[in-house]
Amino acid sequence: MPHETTLITTIVMGLVLAFAGGFIASKLKLPPLVGYLLAGVAVGPFTPGFVADEKLAGQLAEIGVILLMFGVGLHFSIKDLLAVRRIAIPGAMGQIAVATALGVGIAHLWGWSFGAGLVFGLALSVASTVVLLRALEERNTLDSVNGRIAVGWLIVEDLAMVLTLVLLPAFAGILGDGPRSPAGHVSGGDLALTLGLTLGKVALFLALVLIVGRRVVPWVFEQVARIGSRELFTLSVLATALGIAFGSAELFGVSFALGAFFAGVILSESDFSHQAAADSLPLQDAFAVLFFVSVGMLFDPSILVNEPFAVLAVVLVIVLGKSLAAFGIVLAFGYPVATALTVSASLAQIGEFSFILAGLGVVLGLLPAEGRDLILAGALLSITLNPLVFAVLDRLGAWLRRHPHLTARLEHQGCEALSVLPDDDDGGPTDHAVIVGYGRVGSVIGAGLKAEGLPIVVIDQDRRRVEDLRARGVPAIYGDASTPGVLEEACIARARLLLIATPEGYQTRRIIELARQINTKIDTAVRTHSESEVAYLEQQGIGVAIMGERELAFGLMEYALRSLGVSQYRTQVTVQKFRTAGDGGAFERHGDLEPRRSAPELRQHREAEQVIEG
Repeated sequence: MPHETTLITTIVMGLVLAFAGGFIASKLKLPPLVGYLLAGVAVGPFTPGFVADEKLAGQLAEIGVILLMFGVGLHFSIKDLLAVRRIAIPGAMGQIAVATALGVGIAHLWGWSFGAGLVFGLALSVASTVVLLRALEERNTLDSVNGRIAVGWLIVEDLAMVLTLVLLPAFAGILGDGPRSPAGHVSGGDLALTLGLTLGKVALFLALVLIVGRRVVPWVFEQVARIGSRELFTLSVLATALGIAFGSAELFGVSFALGAFFAGVILSESDFSHQAAADSLPLQDAFAVLFFVSVGMLFDPSILVNEPFAVLAVVLVIVLGKSLAAFGIVLAFGYPVATALTVSASLAQIGEFSFILAGLGVVLGLLPAEGRDLILAGALLSITLNPLVFAVLDRLGAWLRRHPHLTARLEHQGCEALSVLPDDDDGGPTDHAVIVGYGRVGSVIGAGLKAEGLPIVVIDQDRRRVEDLRARGVPAIYGDASTPGVLEEACIARARLLLIATPEGYQTRRIIELARQINTKIDTAVRTHSESEVAYLEQQGIGVAIMGERELAFGLMEYALRSLGVSQYRTQVTVQKFRTAGDGGAFERHGDLEPRRSAPELRQHREAEQVIEG
């Protein structure tokens, strides 16, 4: 192979095999990251066939790290972190401490030094941002309360690892026998002076970046944006990310990762952050893939055969140890079991920061190559198992919902008192609406009903939300409405309307079944996310079912028709015709209810169809 084509060959083989591996992993319902890592194993020196240039792959990986950390900084939101700071900050630090202690303990049993165990434990303590976000997106829980807590938790972990990357070289001299950082040579081995020099350089770097950079970089971007050249704007984004990362490493001795992270932070609060993220995303994705490929090249698969029990121990720490620690911490802070399960499943894997930290540990002589292989094996297996962990914890959550007394004991915050309405001299509400789920949808419905002075009772699985509602004088019950007994506590027998604002189809069916066993005449309004579910609800004679995506389309359609000159009446008729069309998209309400044609409901209007056809 001619020397001048080595770089091209490395990039081409890495991307082609990563594409194939990612595609196969996706088909197997696994994160594509698994395929990227296996592609690296395939072109690595430990497997037969083509072997990519390891040094070139390492340099490409550095670019991947820079762009990856730039993206993390670009999406870093102080507001999101502050919103969940009471659980995310102490929770993440506690979970890091537990996982690190487990790693140090295992390393001690293997005869490793304390420094090796510390790096090993820290690498096992931090979850993958990529895997977490994609898992939450697939489950439509990214914007939920539980999802925001999990993301905030991970932000704290990332910040802790950024600090670790800064401090680890300064402590390398006393943690192991490896080479020291440049600061260590200047200080002559004095830890205090070494630490002072390191923190001083970082402080100077941060001052320049956050004070000067916050003014200069957005100004430069504004000037580039005024030119109107998209490619020049994209180039300015890449030049900023790579330039600050390289300059920080050369001038201040900090890592590429830290420089790139704060380059992203500079832009995160500016008006150009979304455009910068969009323009840098293709290259960020491509080089991030090469980063994972290069990490896979370092993995020696023989460790799975030679050290199976060591690999098993690592996987147990990641999947079981971290999850149990997170579960206990979340419950200790008074959050519901559902939140604890979501956070536990989200953190039951490791990823990109683990690889960066392991690589730094090997370079500093703290972590043996075997430790890096064990971390890589743990990452591959934990990422592969993560969907299964979510599925298992989902079933555990469903089982706990069927045993409310056990759930109350786990949450140990007076949950039993919240599962019943406070005593009322009038014997409880009558002719009221029972609202199941008081999130973004249910809260809007409840606000409208309260504005008209109509009585409501809320059922929600978020204990803190129930406490807040009760503090505001709103009758609310903590529990799962699909569990026998919960609807009875909401006085469903005397209710006039049941509003189900949760999107879970199976749970909705069970709630309707239980409600009708108690109150055969109760009217129902249901939120759903699929036409097949609408078809089922039609067969059950439900009052009305609203499918969010369809109603969004109808709202845009109505505006478009009016904007293009169609009369208001004909616009309403046309929209209603499409609203009632489609498989499972229409059904009749009860005969005594006759809303306006313009009401956003999935029901048949033969009169409207006749107008259109005429």
